[in-house]
Amino acid sequence: MFSIRPEEASDFSEIYQLVETAFESPPHADGAEDDYVQKLRDSPNYLPELALVAEREGELIGHIMLTRLDVETANGRQETLLLSPLSVASPHRSRGVGAALVCESLSRAVALKHRAVLVVGDPEYYSRFGFRCSREFGIGNLTGFEDINVMARELKEGALENLSGSVAFPT
Repeated sequence: MFSIRPEEASDFSEIYQLVETAFESPPHADGAEDDYVQKLRDSPNYLPELALVAEREGELIGHIMLTRLDVETANGRQETLLLSPLSVASPHRSRGVGAALVCESLSRAVALKHRAVLVVGDPEYYSRFGFRCSREFGIGNLTGFEDINVMARELKEGALENLSGSVAFPT
């Protein structure tokens, strides 16, 4: 069994190692995901209450972050959240850790009255949590990711209705 809690500053070095090893083998990893976490943490978009760890017997086995992300529309910026990255230690994959982190982070985001979340990832995996291609909501991406991998999910019904715009994901 494992528990989920917000990350703490004392976890940062262990999170760095967890993310580094979690992304050693995935096909779409670029090898800089560990530094990416710190970059997001250092940005004004960081939401410490939505950066969570999964812990089992004192060991961090998973990590997820939701940070602010603006969709640029003809009527100005629409604030959403970015789910990135989701990391699970290899020995704990396919045991529900990632799913629990996604569900808990989305639940906390709803409780904090956030309206929508975007993610770049595997459509087969994230569709299980209600994510759909962002193009279905009229949201394109300016970062060059393949459209099939850019997904969005409303946290509040209708939050992305008639929202036409684009997003530049942090890199």
